[in-house]
Amino acid sequence: MWKKYKDTSFALKMTIGFVLGIVVGIIFGVDAEVLKPLGTLLIKLLNLIAAPIIFLTVVLAVIQMNPRQLGRTGGKLILYYAVTTAAAVLIGLALALWISPGESLSIPTDTVVEKPATPIVSDVILSMFPDNFVQAFVSGNLLAILFLAIIIGFAIAEMRFSKEEKMQQYGNTMQRFFEAANELFFRILRGILLYAPIGIFAIAATSFGTQGWDTFKSLLEFTAVFYVGIAILWIFVYTGFLKLFHVPIRKFYGAMKEAFLTAFFTSSSLATLPVAMEGAKKAGISERITNFSLPLGAVFNSDGGALRMGASIVFAANVTGVDFSTMDFITIVVVGTLLSIGTAGVPAAGLVTLSVVLTLFNLPLEIVALIAGVDAIIGMAGTASNVAGDVVGAAVVDQSEKKKDSATFIPAESH
Repeated sequence: MWKKYKDTSFALKMTIGFVLGIVVGIIFGVDAEVLKPLGTLLIKLLNLIAAPIIFLTVVLAVIQMNPRQLGRTGGKLILYYAVTTAAAVLIGLALALWISPGESLSIPTDTVVEKPATPIVSDVILSMFPDNFVQAFVSGNLLAILFLAIIIGFAIAEMRFSKEEKMQQYGNTMQRFFEAANELFFRILRGILLYAPIGIFAIAATSFGTQGWDTFKSLLEFTAVFYVGIAILWIFVYTGFLKLFHVPIRKFYGAMKEAFLTAFFTSSSLATLPVAMEGAKKAGISERITNFSLPLGAVFNSDGGALRMGASIVFAANVTGVDFSTMDFITIVVVGTLLSIGTAGVPAAGLVTLSVVLTLFNLPLEIVALIAGVDAIIGMAGTASNVAGDVVGAAVVDQSEKKKDSATFIPAESH
């Protein structure tokens, strides 16, 4: 039975736990609150693992970037990822602010949530630089953790790709150390994810037992916000980039439809990669750009996760009655962009990164578990968007490279 449980897909287990929680909550009402400790345990476990996973994943992502060989193509792709990811966060924020999912809902929690003080810009910048390494993790300062991850990653990358053999050895040793540490925490994470359906069951039962229809309605609104946001992302951002760089839109989407459907139904960017690469070649994207950009996008690009993060933060604020300032929203966009770019390949990345961001704004982590109940439905469209963003980026960079090559070509003079 245990083996069968482990082998069952994560999405199916989460969905079953969520549905069973709804049933138990409706049947037993407020008495379902006896299950609350099981949900609280999941929250504590997610909080425990989030910061080290974020730190190690970002370090390893930066390590892979050869400062010398990344060059023009890699720079264009990273810039594209930053733009589309920030756009996805903004779309999620804007739609959630407009539709306001979660206003009729409240999460039973022992923590009193207060409106975060509006920070001064200089204080936000200075908070990125911790007094010491340990302090960043003890205080849970996300910006400081990201800063440390980026500078450590770049330093190791510089060592790995140094001309000195000794530096290369040091860099490779450090890379192996971080890979080993990353594997250690991923194993812990996989263990936590085995428990997650039970925690989801308990939180769903508690929430539906005390609030019933309000919980269901709020989650439906949240899912609607996400899917409308995905449609806007595809129609205006992705198609806008294709038009801007004169990529034949009908041919592109026709060639990529199999990859998008595969991503939607499998919820796996990795499983979709071979199909996406084949579709990119059919769409006329050069093999050189395809082979470089799509694996890079699988590591760095997560527009679907970014959009969900933007919507989730507003959902959490509505549930807890917190009003964010303009500076708070700017911080959400910046942090959401960095996290989504750095942790695209993390299992259950949405749950892990959302846990960190909610902690940053002192919002209750019970919301993570509640949103996880509709994670399977959201994950399908999110994965399709991640793949779409990767391939659109490849097409855009390929077109820009072709234009540059044609501009530098000087035809021979006729005599």
